[in-house]
Amino acid sequence: MSLQLRVFVAFVALAAVEPALAETRLYRGEYSLSFLGLTLARANFDSRIGEKTYAIEGSVTSAGLGAIFDDTKGTLSATGTFSGKAVRPDKFRADYVSGKKASIVDIRFSDGDVTKVTNVPPPKKRGKDWLPLGPNDLLKVADPIAATLVQAGSLAEVCNGTIKMFDSELRADLALSYVSKGKVDIEGYKGDTVTCRMRFKPVSGYRKSKRALDYLKNESRIMVAFAPLGKTGIYAPIHATVGTQIGTITVTARRFEVLE
Repeated sequence: MSLQLRVFVAFVALAAVEPALAETRLYRGEYSLSFLGLTLARANFDSRIGEKTYAIEGSVTSAGLGAIFDDTKGTLSATGTFSGKAVRPDKFRADYVSGKKASIVDIRFSDGDVTKVTNVPPPKKRGKDWLPLGPNDLLKVADPIAATLVQAGSLAEVCNGTIKMFDSELRADLALSYVSKGKVDIEGYKGDTVTCRMRFKPVSGYRKSKRALDYLKNESRIMVAFAPLGKTGIYAPIHATVGTQIGTITVTARRFEVLE
């Protein structure tokens, strides 16, 4: 999965979760990824959220300048359950085509622990600088969709804690710290937000010599704005900026609405 797609998926996929409901409801969100003011990708997600379960389906496609240099189209799906204050993924799958290359990422879980990982095509042979996954690295982790969900008692508590994320190869910790409070007005939501700084720490499943990851860990400034979803205690990202070696990538929610 390309770095652009990983960044995009990690911030937009669960911005419509409201689990404390007696019945299943359907939400739709629209998002864009831009670089230097130029749109690179767009995504749409439909999220069916029940009292204890979620099922999300979405599509991601390159757009504008992104379609010229990295023509990527794909679909994403994820299911899972809510257990107390924890999100427990059951399944994550991404099917995408980049140029003429088709790829599949499929991750299966049991109570939040990874049980099976499928990558098509298979990963290339690892070199000496590859840091393999450790024996406990895949316990109680979140896939790229579940990793966007924060449960907290108030806005003031959102920017605490660390998210353990796994994308089928890379295991990383995403540590949140408070920056500021603000307000936002987009289609479907008008109200308070809290901005957190997110520090990226690769744990395993990566090349130690990979410059892009080293930059994200040591130099990148990653900022994420979260908004409350009703009175559920669920907070989701609606805006994010990620500093990369070539400039800042921006992910923005353009629309979110209840369909039924």
